[in-house]
Order: sequence, then structure tokens, then C-alpha cells
Amino acid sequence: MKLALLSALNARIANREATVLVTEMATGATRLVTPEQVMQDPLGEVLAEAFRTGKSGLVEEGRAFLNVHLPPVKLIVTGAVHISQALAEMARLAGLDCTIIDPRTAFATPERFPNVTLLAEWPDQAFLRVKPDRFTAFVALTHDPKIDDPGLVAALRAQCFYIGALGSRKTHAKRVERLQSQGFSEAEIARIHAPIGLDIGAVSPPEIAVSILGEIIATMRAKRRAA
Repeated sequence: MKLALLSALNARIANREATVLVTEMATGATRLVTPEQVMQDPLGEVLAEAFRTGKSGLVEEGRAFLNVHLPPVKLIVTGAVHISQALAEMARLAGLDCTIIDPRTAFATPERFPNVTLLAEWPDQAFLRVKPDRFTAFVALTHDPKIDDPGLVAALRAQCFYIGALGSRKTHAKRVERLQSQGFSEAEIARIHAPIGLDIGAVSPPEIAVSILGEIIATMRAKRRAA
């Protein structure tokens, strides 16, 4: 691999930008393909699937080898509540890097959230460090606009692939009004999954956590993620 190509690949990995390194087996020629270039590439549909699944390997009956580089998916949650306790553990098992944000120090304790990145501070401060991006799922669980809204704003601006918020339809209607007052369009706000989670009849905090994680995974693996 040429040094310039390797440098470009390393730069994209460092910047958490999805990339596929394509090697033509017959000639050894290599090229980098980004999600924006997929449909212009001769292996367009195959590459789209690779971006969706994250799987490397031989394709087109051995014609090419795809080395897929997708950033590790991050899960950021505002609210150190019972649902997020279950969600954090499930997310860890699913391979997601989870961060819990909650300025309420009575809730945000290492005892309640072992083996999880825990930031007992206001989201405005925390988001300066965690920096959401297109490979981030954001979940708002506090019911407190002072805590959840800054996270929703940051997630929308960062184009997180999944954004979900707990609350009734009435609660969400008020949330929509607040976000519109900050300049977000109807289309942008419509990206928020509310009510949050898959409709599986979940009742208990662990069941709700299952429904949320299921919706995150479904969105993460959807065809449109590679677009």
C-alpha cells in the first residue's frame, strides 16, 4: 500500500470516519472508498452492504477484498436512572461504548454504574469531551429539559445515527416546541424516536432497555446508514 493511501486511511480512522479499503485481487491495486463515494464505485451495492454490516472479506467471487473500517459505535445517555442501569450493561454486551451523563450526583454513582464511563456533570460540559458524531446513539431518559434538551440539541447538530427520548406524546409535543424555538426544522426533529424504543409492550426498566437497544441496533444496521 502506498504511503499516501495509508496516511489517508489512518487519518480517517483517527477522525472516526467510515472507510473501506478495496484491494483488487488480480492486480493488487488498492483504493479507499467513503460512504459518499459508494454509488460511483464499480462495487457500489457490495460496498453499501459492507458499510451496513461492518464485515471485511472477499467479495464478487474473489474479485476483491474489502477491509472495512467503521468507528466503534458510542452510546451516550443523559439520565442515571433505572433504565440506563440496565441499558448500560446490555450495551456493553452488544459492544457499544456507553457513557452516562447526569449532574445529579445522588444518582450518578460508580456503585450504580460499574464499568461505565460516568460523567456527573451538566451535558453542556460533558459534551465538550464526549463529542457525539454520526456513529453515536443518543438517548435522553431524565424527563428534565434542563438535562435532556442540551443533549438532544448536540445530538441533532452532530447528526447522530440514532436519537431517542423517553416521555409521553404530550411531553414530546412540548419538547418539539422547545427545539423549534432553537431553530430546528420539523424534519430534523422528526429524527427523534419518541416514544423511545421498539413497540414490544415493555413495562419494567430492563424491558424498556431491551426495546431501546433493539431500536438502536435496528437503526444502526439499516440500509440508510451507509448512505
